[in-house]
Amino acid sequence: MKLLEGIRVLDLTNVLSGPFATLHLALAGAEVIKIENPTDGDLARKLGCVPTYNQMLMGTSFLAQNANKKSLTLNLKMPGGKEIFKKLVKTADVVVENFRPDVMTRLGFSYNALSEINPRLIYCAISGFGQTGPDALKPAYDQIIQGLSGEMAINGDERLNPLRAGFPVCDTVGGLNAAFAVMGALYYRERTGEGQFIDVALLDSIMPLMGWVVANLMIGGQQPVLMGNDNFTAAPSGVFKTKDGFINIAANKQEQWESVADVLGVPELKTDVRFKERDTRKKNRKELTPLLEAKLMQKESTLWVDDLNKRDVPAGAILTLDQAVRQAQVQHRDAFGKVSVEGIGELELFNLTAKFSKTPGFVESPPPTLGEHTREVLTSIGYSEGEIEKLKETKVI
Repeated sequence: MKLLEGIRVLDLTNVLSGPFATLHLALAGAEVIKIENPTDGDLARKLGCVPTYNQMLMGTSFLAQNANKKSLTLNLKMPGGKEIFKKLVKTADVVVENFRPDVMTRLGFSYNALSEINPRLIYCAISGFGQTGPDALKPAYDQIIQGLSGEMAINGDERLNPLRAGFPVCDTVGGLNAAFAVMGALYYRERTGEGQFIDVALLDSIMPLMGWVVANLMIGGQQPVLMGNDNFTAAPSGVFKTKDGFINIAANKQEQWESVADVLGVPELKTDVRFKERDTRKKNRKELTPLLEAKLMQKESTLWVDDLNKRDVPAGAILTLDQAVRQAQVQHRDAFGKVSVEGIGELELFNLTAKFSKTPGFVESPPPTLGEHTREVLTSIGYSEGEIEKLKETKVI
C-alpha cells in the first residue's frame, strides 16, 4: 500500500507552487489528475532551457514538477467543461488550485459551491498573498514575494544587496506548506469525516523560514546585519579560502572552535582575548578570518574537510550544482528516480525525499503529455466513446 493510495486529487495548478505541492502528493501515491486548458496547458510546459522541449509542450520546468500525474484537458469556461468538473469533484478527495483569489468564484467553483457537491472535499487554494486582506488580489511571482517578505533584504553583503535567492524559494516553500496542509486535513477528515478549506499564501509561507532573524528583530530588537557568507550565530562560521578553492566551516560550539584552532595549528588563538569567548569572537570575526585563511591556504579543501570532520567540526566543500547532484551521498539516498519520456529519453527526476520505511515514494510514471489521460479519466466517470468524441469536437476537451 502507498501512503496516499486511494486519494484522488484534482490539480488545477500552474507553473511551480501548486505543481510542487501536488508533486509531493503524487509521489506519496495519490492519483493526481492535472486539469489543463486544452490549448497549451500549464504555462510551465513552455518554460525551460531546451527550446525543442518547449515546442513539444514538455519544457524542463514542467518535467521537473509533474511526474506520477495524469493530464486531463478541460475548458472550465464552457458548460460541458463545468459539468465534467463537477462530476469529478464528486469522486475527489482534494482540489488544489493556485489562481488569484477571485478566479474560482467567477467560474462557479468556490469552496462553498464545491463542498455542497462533496462535503468531504479538501480544497487548498495557493496564492501570493492569501484569499483576504488589502493585497489579496495583487499579482505575485516568486521574486515579488522574495522582495516583500524581507528575504532579499537580508541576503548579500554591503557590496551586493538586495539579493534574491538563486532558485524560486517562495514558490517551492509555498508548495511544501500546501502539501503539508493537505496531509493534515486528510488526517483530520479521517477522524471527523469533514472536509475543509485551506488558504495558503506564499508571503505567509516564507516568513517562518527566517525565524531566527525575525526573532532577533522582534524579540531582541536587533536589525539584520549584512554578513554575506558569514553565519551570524557563531565564529568561525562561514566560507573560507583554501589552497584550491573554498570550504564551509561551522564551528558553532566552543569545543568546535578549539578543535579548529588545533587542526589548523594555531592553538595560541584559543587564549587570545579577541577570540577566547564566543561573543567576543563574533565581534572580531574580521580579524580572525585572515588568520585562519593564512593556514587554510596551505592545503587543499578535501584535506581540511577530512581533518576537521575527524574532530567533529562541521565542514564541507562548496560544490557546483553538477557536483552536488552527483555526489555519493545523494546517489546513496536515491534522491532521483529514472523514468523514460517519449520523444525525450530517460530522465532523472526527484523521488519523495522523506524516506518512509513502509510506504516509500518513487517516480513511477513520466510527466504526462497534454491531455494524455483525458479519455481514461472521462471513461472512469461514465462518459462513452461517442460522448468523448463529441466533447472533443466542441473543444470542451
